[in-house]
Amino acid sequence: MSDSIPEKMQAVVCHGPHDYRLEEVAVPVRRPGEALIKVEAVGICASDLKCYHGAAKFWGDENRPAWAETMVIPGHEFVGRVVELDDEAAERWGIAVGDRVVSEQIVPCWECRFCKRGQYHMCQPHDLYGFKRRTPGAMASYMVYPAEALVHKVSPDIPAHHAAFAEPLSCSLHAVERAQITFEDTVVIAGCGPIGLGMVAGAKAKNPMRVIALDMAPEKLRLAERCGADLTINIAEQDAEKIIKDLTDGYGADVYIEGTGHTSAVPQGLNLLRKLGRYVEYGVFGSDATVDWSIISDDKELDVLGAHLGPYCWPAAIKMIESGVLPMDEICTHQLPLTEFQRGLDLVADGKESVKVSLIPA
Repeated sequence: MSDSIPEKMQAVVCHGPHDYRLEEVAVPVRRPGEALIKVEAVGICASDLKCYHGAAKFWGDENRPAWAETMVIPGHEFVGRVVELDDEAAERWGIAVGDRVVSEQIVPCWECRFCKRGQYHMCQPHDLYGFKRRTPGAMASYMVYPAEALVHKVSPDIPAHHAAFAEPLSCSLHAVERAQITFEDTVVIAGCGPIGLGMVAGAKAKNPMRVIALDMAPEKLRLAERCGADLTINIAEQDAEKIIKDLTDGYGADVYIEGTGHTSAVPQGLNLLRKLGRYVEYGVFGSDATVDWSIISDDKELDVLGAHLGPYCWPAAIKMIESGVLPMDEICTHQLPLTEFQRGLDLVADGKESVKVSLIPA
């Protein structure tokens, strides 16, 4: 470790459900082909919260995949500065010491059938930053980008917590790509949290007939308008199905993209769609969703699509953030020091006064 890089750092460490601790740990040591990064900002995601509450096989739920482990530093949406790397890493990623860089949330193996087919976001080992011990996350002062990682440069002229939003925005854009939106479509986005707002912006960029945003929070619906929604509907006060069917001559929406993670949003979407419509699921659920599958088959013959991570969407997400087209100051509502990580988790869990919560390790 060089003189300018300390031997110890502060980091949030997962010890189990509801047991995350701020600890002093060793600064990670970069291996050949890797890059050591000084973390500038890390966002807190709904999936971070899911792990915090224990929804993973590692913590005893045999019905879910083992995608989270204890004794891991969480944090998978982040940005930082390169402080140390070798020629191999510099050439591979086209980066240098001092550059501001993000890394895609998955570190692919590049050997499984999915990686070899270019479907790296479904990599079989599925090592995600902040969930596996092999790939520690960014709720720390420093982290390492492994040689297998996908790395992108970001402008140094935007705030760090804006740059870290590239991760959730890339996810939103992937969901939009899955929807195969056309010019004549009426597109409905369920949820106006960080992912939903990115979906609104991404869908608007496809120039469909109209983009409609659904939520229960008036302030988030106003923010959806700033992101490009042509119409917003407060589902706590308005009949979304009636409004949308009235707008579409009784047919229903062409596309429904779910970004809330609430089980009630699933049947809502199936009912809002027209026959032969397209349903895209991105939400992270805390419990099972139950629907009448005959709506999907016999009634409407719907296309039901899943979406996971943000493959091939990171350059577009970075460009969108750098362009200033998004109201980033309104989306990134809270920036907290690493010492206040628990408050950050609580803000995300409550969801009423925050949109995107970020931790600033410095």
